[in-house]
Amino acid sequence: MARFTLIKENTNIDFVGKRLIAFVFSILLLVVGGIAVALKGLDFGIDFTGGVMIEVQAKKAFDVAAMREKLAGLNLGEVQLQNFGGPNGLLVRVQPIGRAVDRDAAAVLRVKEALGPTLDYRRVEAVGPAISAELLRDGILATVLAVLAIAIYVWFRFEWQFGLLALVTTGYDVLATLGLFAVFDLEFNIAAVAALLTVAGYSINDTVVVFDRIRENLRKFRRDPLPRIINRSVNETLSRTIRTSSTTLLAVFALLMFGGDVILNFNAAVLCGVLIGTFSSIYVAAALLLYLPAPKALRPAAEPREGETPPKAAG
Repeated sequence: MARFTLIKENTNIDFVGKRLIAFVFSILLLVVGGIAVALKGLDFGIDFTGGVMIEVQAKKAFDVAAMREKLAGLNLGEVQLQNFGGPNGLLVRVQPIGRAVDRDAAAVLRVKEALGPTLDYRRVEAVGPAISAELLRDGILATVLAVLAIAIYVWFRFEWQFGLLALVTTGYDVLATLGLFAVFDLEFNIAAVAALLTVAGYSINDTVVVFDRIRENLRKFRRDPLPRIINRSVNETLSRTIRTSSTTLLAVFALLMFGGDVILNFNAAVLCGVLIGTFSSIYVAAALLLYLPAPKALRPAAEPREGETPPKAAG
């Protein structure tokens, strides 16, 4: 019985030859995301801005415009409303004015009085300004430290060229995914930070597999030119990379369909990040080796001493 495979064995795709197209696409993706962040900014959730979030469910559809006008009359501060999970669901966000200790509790009480007691209050969250600033700082720090730790590990595990490229490509994947939050107006909250860390993990996982095969082939085919070694290595690991990414994407698609709106942004970010990470590990990470000093395995071997036989080339 024939075995089903996504990628045929002995593929010989010229990934190195397409590197300039891949580089241009990668740069454009970063530029588009950067412009979106600069013009629109990130839609920070209450985790990072502070305030109150209330999720309610009714038996009939909400008139969002009328509800917005009703809550605006309370003079609580900035109030945002949107349907959540369907026309019968409503998500209310309030950033109360003032610095009173009980401002958030007072805002929740007044919103509930305005909405009425007959609604089903599914979720009520309140985050103070001091805690939100700390969460934002810790989220940024966690992401930066994770990327640096990954790069340091690869640096010591392989060679400095691989460590540097691990830092560049993982950082690129995280930044490109971050830019998509602004492009698609996704809420950036603690779950988004978790999504970025997940993307960094998947990105380096694929990249390390490719780098490990390159290192192995550098030893086996050290007389071959580097572009040929890179193409051979990426083709040899292509089936594994596609299988891993496809399995992950199937799980993410299931969560997108059945996970509900609460984890929608997390799933969307992981979906985009896995696609970006797969692309960069195949087309970008390895090809960048061509622009760095040759790894030790490709450097000329020392001249054999008198009476010694020079080593034979593999292959």
